[in-house]
Amino acid sequence: MSTLFSIFVTVISLGTILGCFLLLVWCLRDKMGVEEGKSMGHAFDGIEEINNPLPKWWTYMFLFFIVTGLVYLIAFPGLGNFKGVLGWQSSNQDVRSLAESKAAAASAKAEGRAVEYDRELIKADEIYGAKFRELAYQADGKTYRAIEEIAADPEARKVGQRLFLQNCSQCHGSDARGGRGFPNLTDSEWQWGGAPDQIKTTIMGGRQGVMAAWGEILGKDGVKEVASYVLSLSGRKVDMVEAKKGEARFTICAACHGPDAKGGIAFGAPDLTNNTWLYGGSRQVVEQTITHGRHGVMPAWKDILGEDKVHLLASYVYSLSHNDQQNKQ
Repeated sequence: MSTLFSIFVTVISLGTILGCFLLLVWCLRDKMGVEEGKSMGHAFDGIEEINNPLPKWWTYMFLFFIVTGLVYLIAFPGLGNFKGVLGWQSSNQDVRSLAESKAAAASAKAEGRAVEYDRELIKADEIYGAKFRELAYQADGKTYRAIEEIAADPEARKVGQRLFLQNCSQCHGSDARGGRGFPNLTDSEWQWGGAPDQIKTTIMGGRQGVMAAWGEILGKDGVKEVASYVLSLSGRKVDMVEAKKGEARFTICAACHGPDAKGGIAFGAPDLTNNTWLYGGSRQVVEQTITHGRHGVMPAWKDILGEDKVHLLASYVYSLSHNDQQNKQ
């Protein structure tokens, strides 16, 4: 981090601990003018207020955590760019691939440093990597099993589910049904294609879905007309005169969504003729989308998880929308 931000972190950390200590000292002082253990002269409903000091156990516990906090900041990274007297170093704040972590760990070892994140990542690969490879590859250990085959394997699906919960559920939800701006992975609607190889490609390399903003070009009335036409495609009740005008304007949208508005996986353009709406299907939201556009980003996981894990993860995602096939297995 920069020197200025390092100073900021140091001041905030030490200032907070010092503030807690001063607050404790202030609370330990008797400011009531009454001897400790004596009555304050207040009573209500038979309950009398006594000038009692802070409980000793609470005071000692407070001091213990203040000292513990100082020891931690001195021993480990925590005060800005200070690496701690133990010479440990936290992760580089960027998610590394396994290969990068091995290189970083080797460099750290040569310099006599300990990079815990990288060491733990390598250790985990040594323990679990063989299992991932066993589930992902055919018996020859060189060729990946078909994604459909893995999707029908209960044990492999459980592993894929764990990978999903650890890495994908933050956006798509633990049930994979998504949310506003994040696709539902359990239905049959796929912006970039739902074939096994297409799903794997999406996870490996990520996706960027860009919907251009048309507000300035269409104008307020034009946006309403196009919105009416788009809503009419999925059977919604709209002003048909307005929708007819919107149909003529839709030609600028057809380049991505197609003249039939059924979308296309080449651009990740969604099908506008159904009732599946990534950002919401109300008139207000549809008009916002047309006016301001959208920019959705799906991160690439190849360097983070490695292809073996991605292959298992793709198999699990594929299984989510093919439950009937899996139940027949």
